[in-house]
This record gives sequence, structure tokens and C-alpha cells, in this order.
Amino acid sequence: AEPLLARAPLAAGAKESFQLPLRHAGTFLFDPGLLNDGQPLPLRAKPLVVSEREHISVDRDEVLLIEEWRLRPDGSAIAPGTEAKDATPVYTVNGRTSFELSARANERLRLRFINASQRTVLAVKLESHEVRVMAIDGQPAEPFPARNGALVLAPGGRADAYVDAVASASILLHDGKEACPVGRLLLSGEALLRPAPLPSAPPLPPNGLPAQLDLKNAQRFELVVGVPADWTRPASFTPSAPPAFRAKTGRAVVLALTNRAPITTVFHLHGHHFRLLDRLDDGWKPFWLNTLAIEPGQTQRIAFPAEYAGRYLIEQVATDWAAPRLVRWYSVE
Repeated sequence: AEPLLARAPLAAGAKESFQLPLRHAGTFLFDPGLLNDGQPLPLRAKPLVVSEREHISVDRDEVLLIEEWRLRPDGSAIAPGTEAKDATPVYTVNGRTSFELSARANERLRLRFINASQRTVLAVKLESHEVRVMAIDGQPAEPFPARNGALVLAPGGRADAYVDAVASASILLHDGKEACPVGRLLLSGEALLRPAPLPSAPPLPPNGLPAQLDLKNAQRFELVVGVPADWTRPASFTPSAPPAFRAKTGRAVVLALTNRAPITTVFHLHGHHFRLLDRLDDGWKPFWLNTLAIEPGQTQRIAFPAEYAGRYLIEQVATDWAAPRLVRWYSVE
């Protein structure tokens, strides 16, 4: 539970420096929203990029930070965890409502998409291009093309994708209700960077997560999300509350996550990445996650290697702007 307990509260206007060990290369999100519910103003998220030691064969590396706002009629913003019936939803990419990215023809771009929305599952699509997924939630994946060029990201979710610029194209965002343009990829008037797009890229260097998980001997636990029972708001969190589960270092852990809410609920695991298991527990999706959107009434099973001893948070939040963010904790011993 280090995000809430490891450091003393910082007084208004004060500054503090500390060292943060960075175990893996990848795309991460610094999200102060854990304590933002119901505050006078929403807090802005920041991207964190940890570069690979190895050379990565792309021409450019760009972050696309997608943020969600709820604006009152006077233009002021409402923090999440607050009723926003009369507010207008607004989405920005890198702080702009109309984002533009210029590229030369056949230039290979590594686009790091980050859904910094506090409550909404978003689909982002680059039209007329193959969007090749290389990493999800900061962990390398076996490369695969995004279906119809669209990436679906839960709040806090990230995806690294390679795109070879071949034409000017719109960047569309779908919030589950409607699609809207949020930016454009524009081909510059410069000469071709190369005669043709580069061949398909190999996978990104692995971060050392295991290729296999021993599900047969895994510790198994059940968690219910979508209801407040046994969960608490971050501001009221105390380590004296019993943990959601206790895992043994070096063992695989399987969690059965059941959403009892009438709307989609987002689950976030701190401290470790997990595999999304197939329905029969006989395999898993070929990528790692640390955030998962669970549809109402559904049960999803995830598995992770309990590698790092310590106390860590788990989070849940319903996909409603007024819904509270709720937390529990687990231990690896």
C-alpha cells in the first residue's frame, strides 16, 4: 500500500525529492487522481517513459496523452467523484482539443497512447493505417495489428503502437456513445523518408516477466468489484484493515474478479502485471496488463507471478464520473 502509506503527506507549497526504482522499460502514467475525488479542481496526469537500453528501430517516439474533462457552463472543470449532470465532456490529446502530428511519408512512428481519463473506457483509432501493437500497459507484447486500427483502453491503460505514415489521416476517439475527431496525422511536404515502409518490426526487448505461469499450483482468491463492501475511499484508507489476500513470494496467483455493478467497472493492480486468462483457465492472452475493464455481471480471471514482497494497493472504479474510486490492499510475503 505504498502509494498511500510510504511517505508523509506533503504540505501545500512544499517540495520533496525521492528516488524511484524503475524495474522495467515501458510507458507508464503518473496519476495523482487517487486522492482527487471531490476536490475543487481536477488534477492533471503526467506520462512517464522509461526507455529501453537496446536500440529500437523507429524514426520517432511520440506520447499521446488522452485526458477527459467535465466542464460546467462557465467553462470551469469538475473533479471526478462529483456529480456532473449538466457538465459537457471534453477530451484533449496532449492538452489540446485538436491535436496535430506531422510526419514524413514512410516514417515509422512509435506512438505511446495513454488513456488518462478518470472514468471512461476509450477507443482511439488512426484512420487508413495499420496500427501494430507492440506493448500494453508498459510491457512488451507479441506484435499484432489493432482490429480496424483501433485501440481500446481502460482508464489508466497504455498501448505502444508502431505506425508507418502513408497518408494524412484523422485520429478518432470513441467514448462508448459517439466518435469524435481529436486530431490528425499530417504528411509533411518533405521528400519521402524512404522509398517504401519498413518491414514488420520484431518484438520489443522482454522485461524479464516469465513465459509460463504454474496455474496448477497457483494460489486462488475471489474478489467482488462494483460494490463498496470491504472497499474504502483512498482518503479513509488504513493499513489496519484486513488485506484482500496474502500471496507467497514466487507463487502464481489467480484472481477471479466478479463485477456486481450494473455498469462496467475498472480494476487496477498495483505492484505487478497480470495475464488475462482464457475462460477455461487453459491459457491466457499473449500480453500483460495491470488494468482491466470488467463488464457488468461478468467474471474475469487473471494470473500474476508474485515477484516482489511488500504491501500493494488494488483499485476499482465504476465508469461513471460521479462514482468514487475505491481501494483495498494485498500483501506478498
